[in-house]
Amino acid sequence: MNGPLPMPRIFAALLSAWLITAPDSGAAQAEVQENIVYGMYSGLALLMDVHYPAEPNGHGVLFIRGSGFHAPLGLDAQPLKAPRDERMASLVDAGYTVFAINHRAAPRFRYPAAHQDAIRAMRFVRHHAQDFGIDVDRIGAVGSSSGGTLALALGVIDHFPPAADASAVGQTSSKAQAVVALAPPTDLALMINSWEGAVDLVASYMGAPVYSDTGEGGLETELERDYRMASPISHVDRNDAPCLLVHGDKDIVVPYAQSEVFADALQEAKGTVRLLRVPGGGHRLPPGADGPEAKQLLEAMIDWLDVHLRQ
Repeated sequence: MNGPLPMPRIFAALLSAWLITAPDSGAAQAEVQENIVYGMYSGLALLMDVHYPAEPNGHGVLFIRGSGFHAPLGLDAQPLKAPRDERMASLVDAGYTVFAINHRAAPRFRYPAAHQDAIRAMRFVRHHAQDFGIDVDRIGAVGSSSGGTLALALGVIDHFPPAADASAVGQTSSKAQAVVALAPPTDLALMINSWEGAVDLVASYMGAPVYSDTGEGGLETELERDYRMASPISHVDRNDAPCLLVHGDKDIVVPYAQSEVFADALQEAKGTVRLLRVPGGGHRLPPGADGPEAKQLLEAMIDWLDVHLRQ
């Protein structure tokens, strides 16, 4: 397949939904350091914003916003790292130093670009942990939708095909110590095979759809290998970071089964996992900044990080 795929209309809607600005109760107290360069790709800067809490707890969270693995091609497009929403505000208010990142995205950049950027961002944060005032061994990852896929990857993937990086940052661990993923795709091949719209959602990032499984004794194609490597479910073992998954059972963008199969696999591997099912919930989680359900979900996220990053 030659050249970038056109950006499907579904991504414009998804991107708009995930970039809704929410009330920010901590904006007056928190300090934001914008546009920190955490890596370079072919002369293009990979940027993050660092949100410092008024009362830091010494722990960090890499925050990856959902985008369907896509970003608009216009030079004035909204960056993935902004604006601050209710999830990010809750983390900052709870004392976490939050690192919100941009990453390369389709249709211009396909797999493994976004995965490599998330890994690079975590390595950069850990390498400079002292400068940011956080504990090098107490860094979590939070992501929604496609950002949830990348956050889970940081929690479960030990060895990933690396980008060319011989620097000291490149030799630093990319493993998160705790993960919260909201409505994440966890098995990209299953996404393709379970829902017609997922062809747009996944195949544009991966380069092509995959419909078959090699099965027992079969020869795995390069595309099938890429889908396997990109899917967090392929990497679970008992040494993975504790993972909290939050998913609405009426999600028509990323089926609830995506979180269900991941939770089952990690539980079978004797890892630490919790799946929080949101009855009647759709893809947008939490559904609003002020409702009781939203507050409960945000509290569950903070509680999970508090328990597993402060051990």
